[in-house]
Amino acid sequence: MARATGILMVCLGNICRSPTAEGVLRLRLEEAGLSARARVDSAATGSSHIGHPPDERAIACAAKHGVDIAALRARRLSLEDFDEFDTILCADRTILHDARMRKPRTSHAQVELLLEWSGVGKKDVPDPYYGNARDFEQAFKLVDAAAQGIVERVRQGRF
Repeated sequence: MARATGILMVCLGNICRSPTAEGVLRLRLEEAGLSARARVDSAATGSSHIGHPPDERAIACAAKHGVDIAALRARRLSLEDFDEFDTILCADRTILHDARMRKPRTSHAQVELLLEWSGVGKKDVPDPYYGNARDFEQAFKLVDAAAQGIVERVRQGRF
């Protein structure tokens, strides 16, 4: 069996968008019978929430859709991630810029915008942190659409 493709979701704090994207993608891969073909994780470019669980509103929104992210804990994007993951998907253009600036020259990891790479469109996943439940729902819908696009890429071996 071939090595599982490593996919890392990245946002600013790793408590809203990226853990939601991690949880949704894991579930969608499992539903498609493809979980053995991809290894999924998430991280932050910032360090203010390291070790914390996802935001309670993100947990509640994900749970409403059958996705359990409560056990996840925030961690910071590391240099090792650029070797351990094949694709690093960023929630917005600021995160994309930060991640690309950290990428070692020797790394072969793709560092891309989540929604664009997954075929959803050339836009950012808005950060719901300072918003309300509606903002978390919007972010969930966008990362779910991205997860479905990623599942198709995994199915077709397009990495």
